[in-house]
Amino acid sequence: MTDDQRIHPGKTAEDRTSLVSFLDYQRATLAMKCSGLTHEQLKRRAIPTSGLTLLGLVRHAASVERCWFRLVMNAEDVTPPWPGEIDGTFVEFRVEDADAEEAFEVWREECARARAVADSFNSLDEPVDFRGETISLRYVFTHMIEEYARHNGHADLLREAVDGVVGE
Repeated sequence: MTDDQRIHPGKTAEDRTSLVSFLDYQRATLAMKCSGLTHEQLKRRAIPTSGLTLLGLVRHAASVERCWFRLVMNAEDVTPPWPGEIDGTFVEFRVEDADAEEAFEVWREECARARAVADSFNSLDEPVDFRGETISLRYVFTHMIEEYARHNGHADLLREAVDGVVGE
């Protein structure tokens, strides 16, 4: 696991550049946490008290990218890439039969589409109406950074439990 793909956010950037770079940094962190592992390792429930897996986190990230950027901000008629839930658990977290290559491909595509949607907004504060609620791009960027940061903490623990690799 190396830090080659992550670009550290600037310390004096304006708001939009800062939010974009922090989100991209978090995205790259998730990719880094998964790098070099086999499909079986990505699917491994490495912490006995949790059903989380690294592959499940990637699939979840793809779903969240699709939801916030395409559905909410761009008003696209989209469905989750892995729709539904079983016994109260989102299907995206059930990875027994999941294909890792497909999951990473969907995730990368959703990240690219999210960037395109974000680029279509002139301002971080440009509002959209989503089901009667006003939401700004600034809110979505901030929420997505928080979402990735939380799950990257999970990824830290999972990676260490899978193969002993630690580090940011």
